[in-house]
Amino acid sequence: MEISHLKPVFFFFFFGLFSLIASAQQKPVFTQYIFNNYLINPAISGIENYVDFKAGHRNQWTGLEGAPVTNYFSIHAPFGNGFLSGDATSFGGQDDNPMSRSFTRNYMAAEPHHGLGIYGLSDKTGPINRLDLNATYAYHLGLSNKLNLAVGVAVGVSQTSLNAEKVTLAEKTDPAVAASQNEKIRPDLSLGVWVYGPTYFFGLSAQQLVRQTIFASDGLNSSSQTVPHFYFTTGFKIIAAESIGIIPSLMVRKVSQSPTTVDVNIKTAFRDKLWIGASYRSKDAFCALAGFNISQLLNVGYSYDFTTSNLGDVSTGTHEIVLGILLNNRYRVTCPQRSW
Repeated sequence: MEISHLKPVFFFFFFGLFSLIASAQQKPVFTQYIFNNYLINPAISGIENYVDFKAGHRNQWTGLEGAPVTNYFSIHAPFGNGFLSGDATSFGGQDDNPMSRSFTRNYMAAEPHHGLGIYGLSDKTGPINRLDLNATYAYHLGLSNKLNLAVGVAVGVSQTSLNAEKVTLAEKTDPAVAASQNEKIRPDLSLGVWVYGPTYFFGLSAQQLVRQTIFASDGLNSSSQTVPHFYFTTGFKIIAAESIGIIPSLMVRKVSQSPTTVDVNIKTAFRDKLWIGASYRSKDAFCALAGFNISQLLNVGYSYDFTTSNLGDVSTGTHEIVLGILLNNRYRVTCPQRSW
């Protein structure tokens, strides 16, 4: 396959990204995953006592033609009559707020309850487009006064396509482009476990467990298949002062046929209103993060990645923004209390 009318940088970038998508890292990376772990672990479904809606946009390697651009939305909520005196579809909440800062000191494990959710994702890299849509379910159980266990599953569909209009070919019958005419919807499956308490959490999850051919073409070998992605996440909360909380966290990501990557993060929250943070992603980037819990309805987070790989020579970094809306927030909290 020969591509013309493209800058040399994009020529190598496209082939590198196509190889990456065909045989290794196929899920987008999020700097603010700590702000929405639900995207990588379905066991998070329904962890808070409100309907949690988020929308995110990530513009990776800004200034590099054809670089990844990702958009997503997610929404999930708890269901169960005994969950904090009513589930997230209940109204009222005139009693004392059990989700206040003092609640951390007087923590009681969540009542057994269910969580349901849905998320959709669009990821575009050069001429390659990916669309995901998943429904999630989780069950939360208090194992002791300060220990909770949640298990979850996500089922959905995924579609990857190649936009032939964005490449000029020497051979019009090139099998890679012919594959774009055979694009199909594939099933998707993810599993997760989440253990959490008043000052800690850790989780294990696996995504893309149903192995599928990405492009149905005889011209592409078996390496053009989806591969599982595995995640381990953990973090803990330090109450440094009455108005300051510090949250170190870690994520280890393992993808078949790709090196293991590690994200190390620290987030500092002030009066549950403002937070700032920093992150390092191995062999990729240093990141700066900040966010505001504007009200009991709205919060927003922003991050900027300073690329440390060779791509930093041809890009101006990565921008990511996440908007959160707390619907039916019956206890009027301004920030997450169980997933922080």
